[in-house]
Amino acid sequence: MTDRTMTEVVYDTVRDLRANVPECVAAGLVDMSTGMLLAVETLEDHPSEVLDLLAAATFDLFQGRNVVMVEDLFNRRRGVRSERHYFQEIVVNSDNLVHVFLRSANQDLVAVAVCRRAANMGMLVAQARLVMKQLDAGIGGSPT
Repeated sequence: MTDRTMTEVVYDTVRDLRANVPECVAAGLVDMSTGMLLAVETLEDHPSEVLDLLAAATFDLFQGRNVVMVEDLFNRRRGVRSERHYFQEIVVNSDNLVHVFLRSANQDLVAVAVCRRAANMGMLVAQARLVMKQLDAGIGGSPT
């Protein structure tokens, strides 16, 4: 097996999400340390403003001020001292779409898969998790 660059791993992950997650119409990977959308693949062209907002919304969902306060509260109540974030996966349903957000094992990358509501929710999440395992293996992360 050949070593892949981080860029190749990122683009392969986004491509695999689009190809393997049922009814997936768009996929992306967000770097939580910078708030930037690293790669995106969609069935339709979307304005860059929409894609930038996707990255910002992803950051807010996982690391917004109130979310961090909830994580800190849960960790204090449980006596946990960990750099690992509490929220690892988030599913958002809209009228026509399902948005699945999954944090990678290294905690700095979040994948986004946007799927039609017709998708089977269990298969959608299962396939997205398989792609995330491939991402984690590609970047040398270990799932926890």
